[in-house]
Amino acid sequence: MNVSQQNIDKVNTVVTVEITKADYQEQVDKALRTYRQKANIPGFRKGMVPMGMIKKMFGKQVQAEEINKLVGEKLFSFIRENNLNVLGEPLPSVEQPEIDFDTQEDFTFKFDVALAPEINLNLSKGDKVDYYTITVDEDMVSKQVEALQNRFGTHEEAEEVVANDMLRGDIAELDADGNFKEGGIQVSEVALLPTYFKNEDQKSKFIGAKKLTSVDFNLAEATENSDAEMASILKLKKEDVEGNTSNFRFTITNISHFVPAEKNEEFFKNVFGEEVKTEEEFVAKVKESLSVQLEPESDYKFGLDARKVIEEKVGELEMPEALLKRWLVATGENRTEESVNEELPKMLPELKWHLIKEQIAKDLNVKVEEADINAIAKKAVVAQLAQYGMSNLPEDMVENYAKEMLKNKETSRNLIDRATEEKIIAAIKDVVTLDVKAISSEDFYKMFENK
Repeated sequence: MNVSQQNIDKVNTVVTVEITKADYQEQVDKALRTYRQKANIPGFRKGMVPMGMIKKMFGKQVQAEEINKLVGEKLFSFIRENNLNVLGEPLPSVEQPEIDFDTQEDFTFKFDVALAPEINLNLSKGDKVDYYTITVDEDMVSKQVEALQNRFGTHEEAEEVVANDMLRGDIAELDADGNFKEGGIQVSEVALLPTYFKNEDQKSKFIGAKKLTSVDFNLAEATENSDAEMASILKLKKEDVEGNTSNFRFTITNISHFVPAEKNEEFFKNVFGEEVKTEEEFVAKVKESLSVQLEPESDYKFGLDARKVIEEKVGELEMPEALLKRWLVATGENRTEESVNEELPKMLPELKWHLIKEQIAKDLNVKVEEADINAIAKKAVVAQLAQYGMSNLPEDMVENYAKEMLKNKETSRNLIDRATEEKIIAAIKDVVTLDVKAISSEDFYKMFENK
């Protein structure tokens, strides 16, 4: 057996696998003996079919299967042993000689192989990339403090309705004369948040109302005729309220008034833990946490700017476009030459950047360890739960959520990609020179407009 390589150019090569009868015959005979043991052929006991009949019935099929298996093994072993950086998969060569399993004993198989271009990058401190740090201003701090006060606020019983109060009570449908409608809708223990009514007139009817009094209002107008919202409030099915434009009487049994948390030591401890005791320390901690929250935004912009600098440094990359087109057509169920001609130019920039990142990871010895994946999973958990107002969670709880998250294969792949991306960005930051620029959040986000 002989496996050889002939380079067509820097990104296209042909790998040739030559095999003789001696290379495959033993495996063919072994496979035929297995067929004989398992064959169920009328007139013969299992395992007693004459080998001559087995060869006549299955010989050429088994030979082709074993040859193809052997060729595949040798092809991919050659690729691994010679460290060929292959794009896509090897394809039967356009110069493949005719194969006739009926008459041939020796075979030659040729494969067209697309190679990734060689990339010489050599990043150093001589490469300068902008790095924008978003300034944490007083307005951002104020809004964050207010948000935290609301997150840690409480509900207290009140006697009179003001804006943002949550009400509980009983609701009943009225007739045209303002009396309870016979056979109409009546529901107990209904929760109502007038502040979310879309109609200001209906919302204003509740302001100033007292506990154990009633308010007549039009639910259809309050929800702008949203059957879904009406059904949710009335605890009914959507079809039960379709087209309902009646007035309703709401009898208030409870008024729950939301009170933001006071800025005191208990509040500071609830947000940041034991180490924060004064308002000055609290504000400093808020600024610090905002800076941490904004760092991924800065890193994202740095990643875009670094890509531009690095791509310009690398220059044009020669790509095996013709072979990639063949591979895309061969592996895509609904792809045609015409669709691939449109598709490939859009794919190439991201493919080139992917290859550059692989080279960066290799040059800078970037490796994603299990600890990195666990860390990114825990960050994802913290960010996800923060959306529901859950913060300062115990470490073991975060770890358990992260473990469950990583059990999902697709989620796990995405997190590995994120961890890899973060480590590559961090590695680039370490090796190049950062041109650090402070910028307001308003000006920072303007840079992304119309892009």
